[in-house]
Amino acid sequence: MNTRVIGRWILIADLAWCLIAFIAADALRYEHILDPSSRIVTESLLPFLVLTAVSWVLLSSWMKLDCFRGGWRFPAVVAELLLSIVCLMSMVLSAGYLWRQYVSRLALVYFGLLLFIGFLGIRFIARLLLLARYRSGDVHRMVIVGTDRTARELALKIKRHPEMICEVVGFLCPDESGGLIARGLEETVTVPAFGVTQLLLARQVTDIIVALPRPSLPEILNLVGQCRERGINVSFVPQPYELYLSKPSLIDLDGIPILELRKISPPDFYLASKRVVDLVLGIFFAMIALPIVLPVALRLRTTKSRAFRIEKRCGLGGAVFSMLRLNVDREPTDASQFERLLVALSITELPQLWNVLQGTMSLVGPRPEPLEKVKGYSDWEQQRLSVKPGMTGLAQIHGLRDHHSSEQKTRFDLQYILNPSAMADASILIQTFWTLTTRLLGYPELVRSAYSEPRSLTQVETRFREETLQSAHSSQSSAD
Repeated sequence: MNTRVIGRWILIADLAWCLIAFIAADALRYEHILDPSSRIVTESLLPFLVLTAVSWVLLSSWMKLDCFRGGWRFPAVVAELLLSIVCLMSMVLSAGYLWRQYVSRLALVYFGLLLFIGFLGIRFIARLLLLARYRSGDVHRMVIVGTDRTARELALKIKRHPEMICEVVGFLCPDESGGLIARGLEETVTVPAFGVTQLLLARQVTDIIVALPRPSLPEILNLVGQCRERGINVSFVPQPYELYLSKPSLIDLDGIPILELRKISPPDFYLASKRVVDLVLGIFFAMIALPIVLPVALRLRTTKSRAFRIEKRCGLGGAVFSMLRLNVDREPTDASQFERLLVALSITELPQLWNVLQGTMSLVGPRPEPLEKVKGYSDWEQQRLSVKPGMTGLAQIHGLRDHHSSEQKTRFDLQYILNPSAMADASILIQTFWTLTTRLLGYPELVRSAYSEPRSLTQVETRFREETLQSAHSSQSSAD
């Protein structure tokens, strides 16, 4: 399960591509590279190559640019690489300006474009190589000991991370009789504690992960000892463990492993800068949205006597606020074709830019939910309220909308809260535009469906989401 190895190989390939892109950019800019004057200019670009390599190593370490963090998604890969290349080229161009030596800006533009194309290709090749290993069966076969929320979340995360080269093949759970209940390895059966390792070896299991609230049960300790003797790797999920909102730090105290779970608290600078970005981009997006919202509002005013509606939602810390949206039902099954189209393209949510400017919402964050839903939150779901709600979030770019369960959205929202950064916010905004553009241009049947038959919008969106996920994860499905 050592994912760092794959990350190192991707970084090495990136650095090699930097050199190739540098030579290619030089050849594109200067057709006659044998000309002495061109050689001088080319040599002046060499320090920029060194700066690029050093900067990319630092960016890769900071942003985890192997693009497997959070699971593989093509829009996320494009957004992360695009942002990182923009940062990289900004540093390079700034260095060229401060250095005050002639540098061909066109050559640097070629260089940046080639870097983006090459880095994207490297990650696709890495993805294909991983899938080839899955298809050949050359993966770690893993069993999770536990059946509670932690065990289920662990299984879902392993499935979404092909770089782990692991496949969850079953679950084990302690039985009241002192045995273990096996699920997935074969039909659900109760196996005596002394016979579990034979079952694991027969199913070619290479790893087990203990994710139990009480891992010190005698049958679990016996299982761990037998697995270690038989060469089966054993890992533990620390208990108690608050899912997502803690970052582990391992301390080795003379051979005693101590796992410290640190609570996540966004830096004050990040919160202040996020508010500034919300104001600047909120005003910019409001100016773009105004020519769209005003005609739609006038039509709704004419047909429904009211253009907007105010809904009570729970925000930061559970505080209730008034969220603004166009006067259209969220699932307008009996509404006009025009209204169904507004919901399909999320135009109904554009008035919430006013909430962003007020400060009750942010551009990026967990979507706020009604009071009725929040009252039924579990302790795990309550963690969504630890940050300001947003117009879009990680759950939304994964295809989840208001009619989906809070538990489904919590998985992604808490993943977002765990890694707060301006780059993550920018990546989510780019992916949101990608999603909306794909709905409008890549799937014109969504628009045609809204104007043809009055079927439930949920059916239309479900079909769109299934097709999108199938396209993005077809290779992952075949591997799993």
